[in-house]
Amino acid sequence: MPFFAAVLFDWVGTLVVPKWGPVPGRPKGAAWIERTLLRLGRDASEAETRRISEALSEAGGRPEVAGGWSDVSAAAHREGYDTWVRAAAIDPALADALYTTLSDPAGNPFATDVAPALAALKAAGLKVAVISDIHFDIRPAFEKAGLDAYVDSYALSFEHGLCKPDPAFFGVALDQLGVRPDEALMVGDRSTRDGGGVEAGLATLLLPPLTRTAEERLHLVLGACGIAR
Repeated sequence: MPFFAAVLFDWVGTLVVPKWGPVPGRPKGAAWIERTLLRLGRDASEAETRRISEALSEAGGRPEVAGGWSDVSAAAHREGYDTWVRAAAIDPALADALYTTLSDPAGNPFATDVAPALAALKAAGLKVAVISDIHFDIRPAFEKAGLDAYVDSYALSFEHGLCKPDPAFFGVALDQLGVRPDEALMVGDRSTRDGGGVEAGLATLLLPPLTRTAEERLHLVLGACGIAR
């Protein structure tokens, strides 16, 4: 019999590789920047991609930028983003195009072990929720990947005006599933955010952030739930 009745999954970095993240041998956010430049018909060379990446990375480290992000609403996220790209001296047309790409739910590829892991949880009778600090609807990404049948509910920060690590946000996901904190496992990749599950009374499993779709870590979730692979 499984140890839990439900599992709460973070999305970016846990189930999908983020657009803005480290990829070995490439500038940070390279695929996101390159795809946007190509869409605009601009120079998408490695040198130009690196230049933009470095400008964004440097700006992102400034206190006024780093402390200005919030996913409590779509408007709040856009305000933080605008502060970031202005600090990086990104021209308005490119800034708007980058934001469009950033907000595309289909642009974050799922890890290869997501489908079998979610299928195993569903077969064992566990409920699954996705709880994410996000400024747009990610349901279409699950639908496109054929994974929506495995997910019972979505708790998205911009829809509730709450973000992790606020215990109340974890409570939203638990209420959606109809389970108690001691009946659920929280799975994420950031101690500062997903680790808040502990304060909400959930057993919490933190995994290294995904950098490649081929990284397989979700067997650890099945093991924590007492489900044989």
